[in-house]
Amino acid sequence: MPFKRLDQTKPFVTLAIVVVAWLAVPTVVKTFARASFFELTAPVTIAADYARVLKDYWSMRLHTKDELIEAGRDLARLNSSYELAAQQNSELQSEIARLESLLRLPSFTEYRYEHARVARRDFSGWWQRIVIRKGKNFGIPLGAPVVFTGGVVGRVTEVYATTAVVELISSPNVRLAGVVEGDSRPLSFQGGVNPTFAPPTGVVEFVPLDIIASVNSPKRLVTSGFGGVFPPGLTLGTIVRADSGSDGLFKSGEVKLDERLGSLTEVTVLVPLAGYEAR
Repeated sequence: MPFKRLDQTKPFVTLAIVVVAWLAVPTVVKTFARASFFELTAPVTIAADYARVLKDYWSMRLHTKDELIEAGRDLARLNSSYELAAQQNSELQSEIARLESLLRLPSFTEYRYEHARVARRDFSGWWQRIVIRKGKNFGIPLGAPVVFTGGVVGRVTEVYATTAVVELISSPNVRLAGVVEGDSRPLSFQGGVNPTFAPPTGVVEFVPLDIIASVNSPKRLVTSGFGGVFPPGLTLGTIVRADSGSDGLFKSGEVKLDERLGSLTEVTVLVPLAGYEAR
């Protein structure tokens, strides 16, 4: 009987020994082991993403000619609208430069735009992050902001030789300053605890009492530009609820984030130019 009890507890004893041994290992060794493991598994991650792209390619080859012609027409319409938007953007940029010159205003911090494909997604209740197929080989720096057409994606938290890890703004580990569109008072935004298949949300604190937000009357939350990481005016989400806090001085509420955060295939990394470093 004692031997049987010993056999049952042996796995737990082994696990405890492994945990204690790992805790005793120096931090430098842990960091090196983690980075080495990530570098070893990076080719597998990239190869799996290339396999998905190849699968999508062959699935598209199965479409009929009529379907391809219709898709080509839709793409031509989109290209025309994008060309018009690009022209308008160029005109607006020229006008902004002219006004900055007349008013002697400093220009916004400039970035180099590095487009990257998403290779893997890691979603859980503890973190929300993606792995992109570019790293040190394309000059991706640690802490660089990442955006897409819907606004802010997150920021780069780990950089390796050919890949980088981006923590999404839906992660509870992300906290940054934002403002309500049209208002200059800073608020505190933080990612929420999001289940794997639930729509992404965040929380906002230190909301002034005169700001009223609800599902029927949401307020757009944008980056404030404070901290020198994200340029001002980028969309974070929409405040759909703002309730008074226990102190009665500020409100706190819920922020609805873009649902496309969980299905992104392409993102853009804002790589700061010489003379500026993301913090």
